[in-house]
Amino acid sequence: MARVVVDVMLKPEILDPQGQAVQRALPRLGFEGIADVRQGKRFELEVEGPVDDAALARIHEIAETFLANTVIEDFSVKVEAGEGAGVAAVKAES
Repeated sequence: MARVVVDVMLKPEILDPQGQAVQRALPRLGFEGIADVRQGKRFELEVEGPVDDAALARIHEIAETFLANTVIEDFSVKVEAGEGAGVAAVKAES
């Protein structure tokens, strides 16, 4: 089985109160030098069979219609290689 990762982030122009709360808390915890924090979501999908163009198109459709609110969020779809091998391919950005 292959793993496909969908990362969902608020668009840059959308206010991110959770990210701002984390950013404000960091100096109080002794972590300096962080100018901005954005909060997001990560979905890991285990795909049966090969991750070909048709499978990636279907996952892109899932991300666009179900995993992300494309009015306020962007998403990316990545295929992860075998364990510890990193990302094999980047397929799509919304």
